[in-house]
This record gives sequence, structure tokens and C-alpha cells, in this order.
Amino acid sequence: MNQTEIKRICIYGTGGVGGYFGAQMIYALEKQKIKTPEIFFIARGQHLQMIQEDGLLLRTPQIDMVVHPSMASNDFESLETPDVVLICVKGYDLDDALEKISENINKKTIIIPLLNGVDIYRRIREKLDCGVILPSCVYVGTHIEKPGVVTQSGGDGKIIFGRDPEKADFDINSVINLFNRLNINFEYQEDSFPAIWEKYIFIAAFGLVGAAYNKTLGEIMESTTLKNSVKQIMGEIVALAENEGVKLPENIIEDSLEKGNNFPYDTTTSYHKDIEFKGDKNEGDLFGGTILRLAEKYGVKTPFSQEMYSIIQDRLNNQIVLNKKKK
Repeated sequence: MNQTEIKRICIYGTGGVGGYFGAQMIYALEKQKIKTPEIFFIARGQHLQMIQEDGLLLRTPQIDMVVHPSMASNDFESLETPDVVLICVKGYDLDDALEKISENINKKTIIIPLLNGVDIYRRIREKLDCGVILPSCVYVGTHIEKPGVVTQSGGDGKIIFGRDPEKADFDINSVINLFNRLNINFEYQEDSFPAIWEKYIFIAAFGLVGAAYNKTLGEIMESTTLKNSVKQIMGEIVALAENEGVKLPENIIEDSLEKGNNFPYDTTTSYHKDIEFKGDKNEGDLFGGTILRLAEKYGVKTPFSQEMYSIIQDRLNNQIVLNKKKK
């Protein structure tokens, strides 16, 4: 596939991350006064309704922009088959998303997953037997401020992606040229799995400790005990990466731990927010669940990860019991 054949891009899950990159793409097209590729948004609820009525407002530290996709819908199957799909859902919604995506792609469709997790490529490939899947991670802090409005609160809005291990003959320049044309901040790495694991080391360790003890990044960094727990979990994750054949820098733990000082004091991870607001879904399986499964697979001891995850799960189970008693 060459770049001229990329005529349709679908943002599957136009929340914080999807809204940010979808808006950036449309804005770049509008500035260049060109109409292709078409950009489709998949969203839901009142957020979708507001996008359909008034467009999507993206607020960034540099600029506010209102963009209008070629189509905004909650029905992926109704779209003309896209050439590129950016998957921007949470990990707990991935399987449902893949079930729908599988009905409207072909062998040339390029899948770019922009969600946290070290097993995302594997999970997608197990569900999709066609298409090109580019292992990716993203650095951007965004959220839906209110329906129809996405706000960037941090991060440099960068996508890191690599080659599909099963599609060595795919012309990666088609995506590189596309992102350049759409003014997307990106970095191509032949093997992107180390970058994916590097991000995971940070968000999983801080996420587990922060959610277990209801602490912000600033509170964790000023506590010797909590900071040590984060460091120990990072070491456990590095051991799992080594068993997966992923090579990481020797100073990865120290560098990842130090990143905790690069955020505002009251910053919390998305997993922590899930637990704090007691929604029906959270990213626990993405972090604690994945770590424990890989630990069992490779016979690696992960006592700190297990302890943090148990604290969180016990709290959630107790909350469920309390809610049932109230009813």
C-alpha cells in the first residue's frame, strides 16, 4: 500500500486520546485545504451527539480548534472500509472493539493501537487474522472536559510505532509519509516493543501503588516507603520484559522512577482515577492482571505487584458488598 491509497482514516474511540489525534489530523487537512484522507470518528453517547451537532473542540496549551469529521457515528460497520484504524479505547473495551472492527477491515487495513499495555499487539492479532498491526504507544495527557470538548493537560502528543512482526514486507513509509503530511508528532522505531514496555514500567508501577494507597505522584515521590514499592514493581516488570525477549536500557528503573518528579504534585494515573470514581470498569487487569499472568507463565516472583493488586481488588470487592447491602 502506498500513501496515495490511504483515503479513509477511522478514529475508533474518540475520547481524550482519539479526539486529540483526530482533531490534529482534520486541522492539518483544513489548513492545507485538502479533503483526503477522510477522517471518521467512532464515539458514543452525548459526546457523539455534541460532535455531530457542533463538531469537536480540542483545547491545547497552544491553540483551541473546532473540527468536523467526515462522519461521526457509533456504528463502525456502516463506514466505508477504512485504510487506517487508530484504536483509542481503554484496555477493558478492546475485545468489544475488535469484534466490531473485524467486520469491516481487509488484509491491507493498517491498525494502530494507541492504548496502554504490553500485550496489546498479541491480543489484537489473536482476534484479527488480517490487516497490518503496528505496535504502538502514545505520550499525551488528555481527557473529555465535557461532551464535545477534549482538553490536553500534558504530554507532547507523540506516537511511537514500529513494524508488524508478522508483516515484514509492509511499506512502513506509507504511514510515515501520512503522519508527516497530517502534522502528527511521531517517532518510528523498527522494534517499538522496548518503548511500549518502557511506558508500561512507569504507568503500571505508579498506577498500582497510587491506586492501592490513594496517593498522587507527588505524594508517592516524597514517601520513602511508597517510592520503594514503585521501584520494586518496576524491577518485577523488567524481569518479565527480559523473559519476553525485550531488551531495555540498564538504567531503565532509575530513569522511570525519576519521571515521577516531572509531573504536577497532584497528578494521578488513569487507573487510580478509575478506582477513585468507582466506575464499573477499571484498568486493573491491564496492569495487575497482566503482570501476574506473565509471572506465572515465566515463573517470576512478583510479590510487590501482587500485594498492591490484592489491596485494590479487596477494596473493590468490599465496595461491591457495601453497595449490595445499601440496596
